[in-house]
Amino acid sequence: MREVAILGAGELGGATAHVLARRDVARTVRLVDEAGSVAAGKALDIAQAAPIENFATQMTGSNDIASAAGAAVIVIADRAGAGEWVGDEGAQLVARIARTAPRAVLLCAGAAHRDVVDRAIGELHVDRRRLFGSAPEALCSGARALCALAANGSPQDAALSIVGNPPDQLVVLWEHATIGGAALTSVLAEPVRRRLAARIAASWPPAPYALASAAVAAIEVMAGRSRRTITCFVGADTSIGTRTRTAALPVRLDAMGIADVVLPELSAAERVALEGALFL
Repeated sequence: MREVAILGAGELGGATAHVLARRDVARTVRLVDEAGSVAAGKALDIAQAAPIENFATQMTGSNDIASAAGAAVIVIADRAGAGEWVGDEGAQLVARIARTAPRAVLLCAGAAHRDVVDRAIGELHVDRRRLFGSAPEALCSGARALCALAANGSPQDAALSIVGNPPDQLVVLWEHATIGGAALTSVLAEPVRRRLAARIAASWPPAPYALASAAVAAIEVMAGRSRRTITCFVGADTSIGTRTRTAALPVRLDAMGIADVVLPELSAAERVALEGALFL
């Protein structure tokens, strides 16, 4: 991938830039923040770590949001000292970027960005295929770690999907979860799964480094470095004629953004719970 731009040089934006650089996903990572020289300073700090951490990614910093327009992927993170973009401000930022970078994929990395995705797609009619949020993947990662710990196994052996709207309308797809090739429902009793579901919901929102890692995982898939399924905040499909809202769903990604939603066959209880999260 040629270039990734990150809007916001706060804790999440800086962590995302660092993880991207270390994994050599893009030739250039551009960190952008309107707060003076903060972005340039963080970009320089990351670049100076290149000989130690053995990466070749070119790091640049800017205080001009328009400089992100040439990137293949634009990550919306958090501003230095001001946090994540939310509400009207967030939706307007997305609309502005969508106009100035009509071919870029817009990845909202923050935990509070579900509403930004929802409003930008529902009210401003941004293409739902090229705008999504990666925060649910960070929650999925934490959920796999919790389940592996409860099953005395490794998180690398755990497969678990989460859908809905965390934390209050979270649906853990237990019927499709596995660990070490065994069904998780056969390893963990139902009372244990109920307690785990409560712990998973309570772990929302994920911390900045987990959010950054989730965003980079999505970018790696778009760059063709991975073929994994990523759980993302996906905007409502306005073409179906039914009023729905943005929710966490497992998707396949490609260089243009969301290629397909890949929901497994749900049980009756899971379907009802997901519909409660999706439909207005």
